[in-house]
Amino acid sequence: MDRSAKISVSAGDVEFDLEGSPAEIEERLSHLRHDDMWGLMIDRLTAAKKEAMNGDGSSSNRTEVVDRGVAFRTLIEKNSLNKKPDQVLGALHFLRDVENIMDSPPRIINQLFEDAGIDPPGNLSLYLNRLREREFLVIPDDKDDKNRYAVLTTEGKQHLNKKSTK
Repeated sequence: MDRSAKISVSAGDVEFDLEGSPAEIEERLSHLRHDDMWGLMIDRLTAAKKEAMNGDGSSSNRTEVVDRGVAFRTLIEKNSLNKKPDQVLGALHFLRDVENIMDSPPRIINQLFEDAGIDPPGNLSLYLNRLREREFLVIPDDKDDKNRYAVLTTEGKQHLNKKSTK
């Protein structure tokens, strides 16, 4: 079985063509992210996204969804939240502290993952209950033990902070 991968990105006259094993691709991407050309490419893609979103009258809602997904994906990647429980914890942090959404049923959390282009967690209650057992989440007493109102504890915030400093 061939375990090779290929990534091609073109933004105007800036192009990246990477081919090799997934580990080789990841290493090359890591080096590219520190290069000036990467920043130039990101700037061009951002400008193209803005231009595309301004093409018709329904752009503001689509822009919010795209920006929301990009922001959440950036949080996940920047903080190395690779495991699904950490991603769920990150999602709750994002909803509560960034978007100020305090009532987040599973469909809201799953939509956030979908907006970011990340596979949704599936059995969300399982992840939330495990995070509660680890004392990373707590549900306020007046919310009848409903997971949709879970908030990060100090330990949960510290756990995310530790991930971001690695």
